Amino acid sequence: MTYEVGDFMQTPASFGYERATSVDHAIALLEQLGSEARLVAGGHSLLPMMKLRLARPEHLIDINDLVGDLSFIRVEGDELRIGAMTRHAELLASAVAGEHFRIFHDAERVIADPIVRNRGTIGGSLCQADPSEDLSAVFAALRAEIVIQSASGSRSVSARDFHVGPYETAVGDAEMLTEIRVPLRPNLGSAYRKVERRAGDWAVAAAGACVSLDGDTIADVGIGLTAVGAAHFCAPEAEDSLRGQAATDEAIDAAGALAAEHSNPGTDQRGPADYKRHLAGELTKRALRSAIARARGEEG
Repeated sequence: MTYEVGDFMQTPASFGYERATSVDHAIALLEQLGSEARLVAGGHSLLPMMKLRLARPEHLIDINDLVGDLSFIRVEGDELRIGAMTRHAELLASAVAGEHFRIFHDAERVIADPIVRNRGTIGGSLCQADPSEDLSAVFAALRAEIVIQSASGSRSVSARDFHVGPYETAVGDAEMLTEIRVPLRPNLGSAYRKVERRAGDWAVAAAGACVSLDGDTIADVGIGLTAVGAAHFCAPEAEDSLRGQAATDEAIDAAGALAAEHSNPGTDQRGPADYKRHLAGELTKRALRSAIARARGEEG
């Protein structure tokens, strides 16, 4: 058997290139170029898949000129709003995001490395829809709303309904994610805990928690899970077991057991399924304890 040098090179298939100058222009290009066109911003998710020929878009639409319109982190009314072109490094550095939701800083510190965080975008990470993606679990825990725009207007989709399968989202043809909206709630604490093989790697397993307290009673709770086969990146059975209960170790342990029970991880190079299921329960408990402590003002 003989091999050519090109057999071992990772190069994308041929594609056309366009550069959008506005959101409306980007959507018009998506309509014009058809279903095989893809938006590209940071490119840290899409381009590696293109080099491996796992993705073969016929056209790329560069949206980096839309930073002025789609890169922001601000409070409006009772929501924290995050633009789709916001870079990971900007979310990590945001005092506003950290003031309201410590989970963002927890998660961003363990996402990839500074090079990726400086270029990769929040919207791009969500739209990649990788089953091990960190922010998908974070926004599921926070019950965020995802704003999707098309030529006919905008619509909002729950973060828990945004991912319809591995590498598939609710974003349709000629649509683009423009904004994420997170509801602000009183007496809230949040946290994210992750196990990875090495710093910046995809999660072996990870859990995020968002807890609102009324005295010492859990008034509301959100639990996000990634890399463990949790449907829609969340653990509703564990949430239901906690809501209305006292924030005790026993309640947290029971919730962790339910999170593990309803996870469906697979065995792969990152570990066996039983190990990942154990981590789902343990990391859920750790995230809950930290979130509750923060809600009480006990953890800085």
